[in-house]
Amino acid sequence: MTTPQRPMRADAIRNHAKILDAARTEIATHGPEVGMEIIATSAGVAVGTLYRHFPTKVDLVAAVLAEYAEYVALEAEAALERAQAGASPLTVVVDFLREVIRVSAMNSGAKSAAPAIGVTANIDETRAAAALSEMIRLGIDAGQIREDLRVEDVYTLISAAPLDQPEPVRARWADLFLPCLTADAARIELEEIARR
Repeated sequence: MTTPQRPMRADAIRNHAKILDAARTEIATHGPEVGMEIIATSAGVAVGTLYRHFPTKVDLVAAVLAEYAEYVALEAEAALERAQAGASPLTVVVDFLREVIRVSAMNSGAKSAAPAIGVTANIDETRAAAALSEMIRLGIDAGQIREDLRVEDVYTLISAAPLDQPEPVRARWADLFLPCLTADAARIELEEIARR
């Protein structure tokens, strides 16, 4: 018989969140070799508190990546609910992708550090992909999103985003490339091909 795990106290939950935020920032700033002491100081907690939550840096980075994946999944599901409730599917997809680019930039240091410190990042993208696929289908049905767009295309687009650049550069990149998702962009491409 297993002993039920006690829920975390409110202060432990706060410390957990502060440690994850500090890890994101410090790894992005100093790279994978940043010391756990620096992360603890940045989080405003004692080193012992950090180690109680995350016994190793591998555990810490894995937790950062798991939180990132869960956040993206929740955002995708919330975006899909908005589209199903009548919001413009194109607007919903574009807003979701802008948020994914923002949060991916915040987590890019941890994602890059993961292989260097031995983290096997088994990020489950099933929920996010399923919600995104349905958003795309709604957009295609509404005549707003290009008919040939696939979830894999969106992942390729996000992976090409300048995640290591400041927010204004990422926003400009999104302004230039996200219109490519539209049915209008696909029609223009077809017209250009037909003229050749």
